Amino acid sequence: MQDKTDRKAPSPHTYDGKVVFIAGASSGINLSIGQAFARAGAKVALISRSLDKITAATKTITDEGYEAIGMAADVRDYQAVEDALKLTASQFGKIDVVVSGAAGNFPAAALDMSANGFKTIIDIDLIGTFNVFRASFEFLSRPGASLIAISGQAPRPTMHQSHVCSAKAGVNMLTQCLAMEWGQAGVRVNAIAPGMIGDTEGMRRLAPSVAEDQANAGSIPLRAYGAKDDIADAALFLSSDSARYITGAILFVDGGLILGDSSTTARPGIG
Repeated sequence: MQDKTDRKAPSPHTYDGKVVFIAGASSGINLSIGQAFARAGAKVALISRSLDKITAATKTITDEGYEAIGMAADVRDYQAVEDALKLTASQFGKIDVVVSGAAGNFPAAALDMSANGFKTIIDIDLIGTFNVFRASFEFLSRPGASLIAISGQAPRPTMHQSHVCSAKAGVNMLTQCLAMEWGQAGVRVNAIAPGMIGDTEGMRRLAPSVAEDQANAGSIPLRAYGAKDDIADAALFLSSDSARYITGAILFVDGGLILGDSSTTARPGIG
């Protein structure tokens, strides 16, 4: 399987003195986003359900000499999220960037899935995103705050992913509705839709074998998995002054996967 390599190159965007709150940040894409903002100068607050995991994740940032705090909070629990945001604001000040990335996933055909299994994904992905964004509003630095939802390939129906596609479609619409409602307060709301990102728990679950890995990479127009830093770079951009007139956007960072299966060779010798 071919993928891009995560990197630690300096970001062209600086966030000195800014405050960033990230939900679902104990590992993977969201932790990489937190690390990227910290390296760009931000003070970072991370939440996740597991205290042990979020403590370990936070340590990866503070061990590099950056300022970060970690708190255990389940995004399905509005009060727990609000309490974490309140603590962040009391310690760091008004919040400039909020990233809602907590997510659940498991491959399952609809007929093999319980109603509770379906509801669990909706609760984490969709209700969780609403809770994080809604609870954050009073703590935001307004105008100028940037909210980012981590979405998915929702416009593209996928076998054995009815629960996830439904949740992420809701996240996309929530993103755009809030962009309309909160724009007058100077709050921008966007979403990033990652494609197949290497070295993540999601891909290990969805493609557990080498053959599945190779088939997946071969279906992407750019013929490679993305890296976690590709998503972090997109988050840094969307929260920067370079994106100050962008709101309500669903940014696909997926190597062209949203366009469809590209496994057929376009022309001999083109690769």
